[in-house]
Amino acid sequence: MSATTYTPRLAVKYRKDVIPALMKKFGYKTVMQAPKLQKICINRGVNGAVNDKKLIDITINELEQITGQKAVPTTSKKDISNFKLRKGMPIGAKVTLRGEKMYEFLDRLVSVSLPRVRDFKGISDKAFDGRGNYTLGVTEQIIFPEIDIDKVNKITGMDITFVTTASNNEEAFELLKELGMPFKGTNKKDQ
Repeated sequence: MSATTYTPRLAVKYRKDVIPALMKKFGYKTVMQAPKLQKICINRGVNGAVNDKKLIDITINELEQITGQKAVPTTSKKDISNFKLRKGMPIGAKVTLRGEKMYEFLDRLVSVSLPRVRDFKGISDKAFDGRGNYTLGVTEQIIFPEIDIDKVNKITGMDITFVTTASNNEEAFELLKELGMPFKGTNKKDQ
């Protein structure tokens, strides 16, 4: 009797559809040359965390609800007297997703959360860093269905960074587009 193992939907799609499409487009000789998604990093700065320490706990809790993984606080690297900030004070939170949780988060982001954005027309294709990574800014945490809108005391945003093994922006763009990221100007029939 063999135990069936769970594989996220996008992980299966990557192996069956995305790799062949990338190999065809870029002329890779082996499957190992095709770029892949390494990790997704979610960062969130907390405005007012210097004065109210509970805001960090609320932020960590919300990130854990969204990702299903433990979040860690980020601390300041230096003193800034104008902001009453001391080195080592918590000023935000972050989560790094890999493996199954990464594919699950990406699936929920693309199919559920991004369509909930008001007046959504697609995400910009200009936020690549030149080394195959893409950063997406989300202005409201309430687009995620895991967040109970009645319990939110302050609407804040976050940065979501997709780290890939792609060597340039074009390869990273094609990889994310094939995985279902709704870039502006790409047709639904392409995905």
